[in-house]
Amino acid sequence: MWAFVILGGIALVLGIGLAVANDVLHVEEDNRLEKVLELLPGVNCGACGYPGCAGFANAIVEGEVEVLSKCKPGSKGTNLEKIREFLETTEGPDGKTIKVKV
Repeated sequence: MWAFVILGGIALVLGIGLAVANDVLHVEEDNRLEKVLELLPGVNCGACGYPGCAGFANAIVEGEVEVLSKCKPGSKGTNLEKIREFLETTEGPDGKTIKVKV
């Protein structure tokens, strides 16, 4: 019987510890990253100078990229214009929009 009580107490303490850690160590993610990645062609060619479309999308959302036409496969379609419009109208977690050129 004591084994169940001790294990229950340990589980309770660890559960509370996990709940506190979840609140303290929470990382705010930028909701725009997924949409930008969806609008990129998904070729993962690296022609933009970044390691695939995910790296390029991350650089766009972080404001490191000023010109979207670095994406050579994407420059043939109209998605780069959609990305520009999306970034200029959608605020990130910091409340700011991103200005980029096509």
